[in-house]
Amino acid sequence: MFMLIFPDKTLRFRRLKSIIVLAFSFFASLTFAENVSAQALVTHGVAVGDVTTNSAVIWSRTDREATMYAHLEGGRTRPHSASIPVRATNDFTGKLVFKGLKPNTQYSYKLWFSNKPRNDKNHVRGTFKTAPASNDTSPITFAWGGDVAGQNVCRDAQLGFPIFDTIKAMQPDFFIGLGDMIYADGICNETGRYGNAQVKGKFIQSATLKDYWAHWKYNREDRAYRELLSSTPYYPIWDDHEVVNDFGPLHDTRSIAPYTEADHLLPKGLKAFLNYNPVEENHLTPSRLYRNIRWGQHLEMIVLDNRQYRDANFNEDKEGQGKTMLGREQLHWLKTRLKQSDATWKVIVTTVPLSIPTGFPADKGRDGWADFDQNTGFEQELLELMRHLRDEDVRNTVFITTDVHFAEVFRYTPFSQTPDFQVHEYVTGPLNAGLFPNRDFDESLGTESLFFFGPESLSAVSTYEEAMKWMNFGAAEIDAEGNLTLSVRDVNGQVLYQATHLAK
Repeated sequence: MFMLIFPDKTLRFRRLKSIIVLAFSFFASLTFAENVSAQALVTHGVAVGDVTTNSAVIWSRTDREATMYAHLEGGRTRPHSASIPVRATNDFTGKLVFKGLKPNTQYSYKLWFSNKPRNDKNHVRGTFKTAPASNDTSPITFAWGGDVAGQNVCRDAQLGFPIFDTIKAMQPDFFIGLGDMIYADGICNETGRYGNAQVKGKFIQSATLKDYWAHWKYNREDRAYRELLSSTPYYPIWDDHEVVNDFGPLHDTRSIAPYTEADHLLPKGLKAFLNYNPVEENHLTPSRLYRNIRWGQHLEMIVLDNRQYRDANFNEDKEGQGKTMLGREQLHWLKTRLKQSDATWKVIVTTVPLSIPTGFPADKGRDGWADFDQNTGFEQELLELMRHLRDEDVRNTVFITTDVHFAEVFRYTPFSQTPDFQVHEYVTGPLNAGLFPNRDFDESLGTESLFFFGPESLSAVSTYEEAMKWMNFGAAEIDAEGNLTLSVRDVNGQVLYQATHLAK
């Protein structure tokens, strides 16, 4: 027997009391720590992205430093488990990359945050399906869109972002977030551009990393958006408003408050984009966003980064002088992928349109591919790409784009001497942003407009109910024979335009 012996009863009582208090405090602190751990909740949903035949990225966020855990099961394969610490330096976001998955397989996952690996009380669940193998002819469906919460057209107080429920109801194999998925240089007031009550954004124009994070959090707080990303493989890419309007590495500064002159915004916007999106990061090329995704025998999707490597918009676009939007390395990669791909369809994802003039104000140069009324676009590089497609006999190529806040479909016959060489462009948007109809387009690539969907003018829309009628997204279906049907659909999923392109 072990006994504590004290010289007198008073001292014995005081010391015993101290021991009891210390012991109580110790066990209470353990209980408190465990409770704090249990309170590390998923705050902004889960997103599953960059899904391939054998891998996937699962993203989530909590509100404190903890460990993110995920458990993955599917098919007849062994379960997969992984974890990663989340820290304040990344705004408590984390991404887990799962390898060794099986093609065309439905997976279910369980995700939670804690400081104890078995403390999964506050978990969330979801599902996704991996891409089919490159010889699999299974039918494919996918959707795309861009432009979310721009020009003070933000989360409606009652409806949120209604278009995401519509996209989810389609049950696409995957969804492409085609740029301007936040408007970091905008604000969201209690009253929207079209007079409706909105959820007010707790941010200003993003001049600090904290403000960039706040914009991402605001959009991800929408229920429909979260539900879509938790169960549908997601392929995001950025455009200009993930940083600042019409930016490139040579013009990503602003001098008017809240900005600081000569303070480069691109690194902050890029970090926030990577923090908040399920994009797989390679430590050898940590900032690379362009990538390709193979989805069965009939589809290779090629996602371009139209921002990070471009020359200044105001530079002249002269033949033979090499003005570039993609950068030489990305352009070479793009040409190689197109030439080597044996997929029936090559879908090129470009966040700026081919022939619709963009760039505001215009005297700072054109921001898209088209030169239009001045020689400051990137048309020479686009022509170089078109010649490559023709000369290498790369068939079945389609461009999908957003950015301009109306929908339009184009057919291009860029070379009069080879009229059988044609490509199509499907422009869609906005998902939920301001409306800016524009009938202008550059005709120098043998351009034909096949369809236009937008209001007559800026002043033709005065209420959010009216504005919703013009919001839209793109959808695609590829059948087992490889025939591609592309459509533009409204906020309710109704087909506005549809065309079938036969496999050649």
